[in-house]
Amino acid sequence: MNEPQFFEIDGSYGEGGGQILRTSITLSLILNKPIKVKNIRAKRNIPGLKPQHITAVKLLADMCGAEVQNLQLGASWVTFNPGEKPQPSLKFDVGTAGSISLILIAAVPAASLNGVGCELELKGGTDVKWSPTIDYFRYVVLPAFKLLGINCTIDVIKRGYFPRGGGIVKAYIKPLKKLKPQQIVSRSTSPISGISICSNLPKDVAERQMRTALDRLYSQNVSWGDIMIDVTDAISPGSSITLFSVSKGSFLGADNVGEQGKPAGKVGKQVAHLFLKEYFSEAPIDRYMGDILVTPLFLAAGESKFKVSTLTPHIRTNLHVASLLTGRKYYFEMHKNETTTITIEPNSIRPME
Repeated sequence: MNEPQFFEIDGSYGEGGGQILRTSITLSLILNKPIKVKNIRAKRNIPGLKPQHITAVKLLADMCGAEVQNLQLGASWVTFNPGEKPQPSLKFDVGTAGSISLILIAAVPAASLNGVGCELELKGGTDVKWSPTIDYFRYVVLPAFKLLGINCTIDVIKRGYFPRGGGIVKAYIKPLKKLKPQQIVSRSTSPISGISICSNLPKDVAERQMRTALDRLYSQNVSWGDIMIDVTDAISPGSSITLFSVSKGSFLGADNVGEQGKPAGKVGKQVAHLFLKEYFSEAPIDRYMGDILVTPLFLAAGESKFKVSTLTPHIRTNLHVASLLTGRKYYFEMHKNETTTITIEPNSIRPME
């Protein structure tokens, strides 16, 4: 058997974080291209693989029967050779409060294009810092994925917060033959909705989060529609709030999670501030959703164009990695109000060299 030729990706490019690894592995799986990611997280204070990166690679490897080398804590490089054994169902423990949402962002497009789909049951953190809440994934990411043709629904069985996690989410992903290119450059109006959750805490925590968020929206003459407040069980106490405005041509959201010693009112005020920055940009895609859309749109044949509120370092890095692995070109046009229109050119995805 011939040794695979690994396409090399420099993990120190751009912002040089873990996103390069997740994007590279996801595209490697979908395109069936063996890759080697080197200089992993080289620009971080503590470089190399961390537990959450190892977990993401393990799940994607399990999804297709991939061969992986050097997948260990602190490793500066890893190889990923995709297999051809798509799994129709998997149970996976992300570990303590590792983000379930980040795993789903990588896994859902991959499972959609594997020919059989997948039922995933993930255990970990549903609402944790530095990651989208599970409600942002459910109410912002999934509708955007659906526009591309991805059919996925989720059930949040149990919430999971830092430090012990223990959240459980089931995802039901149907197979898809090809993704649809998109032109998302102007915003369509849609009511603002919100969901505020707390677990093992008084309901007043969730109510105060939402009340202060809505007060902030009201002060800026911004109205809202459906609002939900809920109390659920979890292993660790915690809370989160997510605001969103979603329609066929608009995917905006912002979220925040509670922390010990942080007043609920501050949590609500912060999420309102984050959401209003996206809302007043007049772009149809928020900065986080723009980052998430890069991978599937590079896999959709035909030209895609979308406008984001801000061209973040994360988006720039993702564009670079996706372009390297697919061979497709892109360009962007920055506007006076910091919004940016990104165009992915319609040339075919090149075969592995």
